[in-house]
Amino acid sequence: MRKRLVRFGLQLLYNELAWTYDFVAGCVSLGNWKAWGRTSIRYLRGKRILELAHGPGHLLAALKQASYEPVGIDLSPRMSRQAARGLRRAGIDVPLVRCRAEALPFRSGAFDAAVATFPTTFILDPRTLRDIARVTDRAGRLVIVAAASLGGRGLLSKPIEALYEVTGQSEPMPHGDELAFVQAGWAIQTAYEAVGGSNVFLVIGDKVDRHFGSAGQPVEKVGSRDIPLTTGEKSTTKDAASAEN
Repeated sequence: MRKRLVRFGLQLLYNELAWTYDFVAGCVSLGNWKAWGRTSIRYLRGKRILELAHGPGHLLAALKQASYEPVGIDLSPRMSRQAARGLRRAGIDVPLVRCRAEALPFRSGAFDAAVATFPTTFILDPRTLRDIARVTDRAGRLVIVAAASLGGRGLLSKPIEALYEVTGQSEPMPHGDELAFVQAGWAIQTAYEAVGGSNVFLVIGDKVDRHFGSAGQPVEKVGSRDIPLTTGEKSTTKDAASAEN
């Protein structure tokens, strides 16, 4: 029941009440929302970036201003119009596409990396993860700003943290969800970034490309690095991700 109410509230916020999105996001983050999203930038790879569920377009603007070549997708027509207006007012030209994340209308290998900030459960849909892998190149990367904590800062932090508990934002990667990434060909690792007195939790995925090396041994390419495997060895998300560090 709680999850259905949360989904209904988020649907309203992203559609009929899209005009309130920036105000609500600013309130629940104590003004950190845009900065939380920008923590993803340092983890991106390459220049061609796809943002999933771009919302009001703030990260797209930041990416463009940092000399990336972003493209944004969103399913909500109201949010798409809001993002287009904001980008136009800022004099920033970024392609916006209305589509579902599990059916991306782009050619294979069109992007170097993809990013999503505070996505809903669509990001764990196997079709979404497989299609992101398809449209990113062989060294593709997926960066997800999954959750944030205010860290007890300010009088409002306690009630806001309680709200995060209700909406599920305090549980960035529920146990078992890692399997969805592995099955879609992603090796994941996690990272934390400090923003003022708050902490941001990120999930970073690198594409796994299994092939055979020159000596005939199985090799797994995680991102841009080859990782030799012994005979019969099966990689895991944790092992493959940590090997790149």
